Amino acid sequence: MTVAYWCVLIAAIMPLLGSTVAKAGAAGFDNRSVRPFLESQQGWRLRANWAQQNAYEAFPPFAAAVIIAHLTGGAAQATIDGWALAFVALRTLYMAMYILNAATLRSLVWTAAFACIIGLFVSAA
Repeated sequence: MTVAYWCVLIAAIMPLLGSTVAKAGAAGFDNRSVRPFLESQQGWRLRANWAQQNAYEAFPPFAAAVIIAHLTGGAAQATIDGWALAFVALRTLYMAMYILNAATLRSLVWTAAFACIIGLFVSAA
């Protein structure tokens, strides 16, 4: 399996990081009613939940881009791996910026991570 494919697995698991941060140690957590609990949170716990949701949204285009880049054979493996590693690193930073409420930096990091997806598609052309 390539590094980029491992990055797809990591990106698939990343939403769990946000939900774990949001729920860990929270008073009144009820595993039978997780979504209402998370939606009722405030501050960094609520932002962690939002980061979780955004990670789910970012996953499909990233996974598609990695798969397409592999299937077309238009890019060197090192290029595909580089874009994928950059995406995972930036998305990890994005989650941290979201939780820390660094909105402007978070948007810049989101843009850079999205550019990685574009880079994967362009490199496959």
